[in-house]
Amino acid sequence: MGDHHETIMTTILHQLGDDPAVDPDVQLGVGGGEHPTVVGDRATIRSGSILYGDVVVGDDFTTGHNVLIRAETVIGDDVLVGTNTVVDGRVVVGSGVSLQTGVYIPPETVIGDDVFVGPGAVLTNDPYPVRQDVGLVGATIEDHVSIGANATILPGVTIGEGAFVAAGAVVTRDVPPRTLAVGSPAVHRPLPESLKGGNHIR
Repeated sequence: MGDHHETIMTTILHQLGDDPAVDPDVQLGVGGGEHPTVVGDRATIRSGSILYGDVVVGDDFTTGHNVLIRAETVIGDDVLVGTNTVVDGRVVVGSGVSLQTGVYIPPETVIGDDVFVGPGAVLTNDPYPVRQDVGLVGATIEDHVSIGANATILPGVTIGEGAFVAAGAVVTRDVPPRTLAVGSPAVHRPLPESLKGGNHIR
C-alpha cells in the first residue's frame, strides 16, 4: 500500500521526460503549487538541486549542484544552470542559455535566447530595497547578450540584443543592442569587432 501511495505522489509532484539523469537527493515539486514540475527529455539534474512545483523546463536541461529554481519559472531547451545558482521564481528563460556558478536571477526577470551569464553575476528587481513600497521590476536580457563575471544588473534595465556587459560592471541604465557596457556605473562603448556576431552556445 505504501509503495502505491508513493508512486501516486511522485506522479503528482513532477513529470520527467525520456532519458533523465537525476541524482538521488534532488527534490522536484517542492512547495506544492497548482501544477507539477515538468522537465523535458534528457535532463541532467545534479545533487542538492531543488525545483519547485509550477516550474516548466524544456529538453536537454543541465544543472550543477545545489541549484534552486522556484515556482512559476519557465525555461526553454538546452539550458545550463550552474552550481549554487538561484532562479527565484516568476522568471522566463529562453533556449540556449548558460547561467554559470553562483548567479542570482530574481522574480520578474525575462531572459532571451542564447544568453550567457557569468559566474557570480547578480540581477536585481527592487528599486528601493526596504525604503519604499514599490512593485518589483526585473531586468530584460535580450537574445545573444553576454554578461561577465560578478556584474550587477539593476532593476528594470534592458540589455539590448547582442550587447556585452563586462566583468564587474554595474549596469544602472539600459544598454543599447550590440553595445559594450563597462565600469561602475557602466558606460557604453562601441562593441569591438572581436565581440560581434552573437553567442554560439548551442
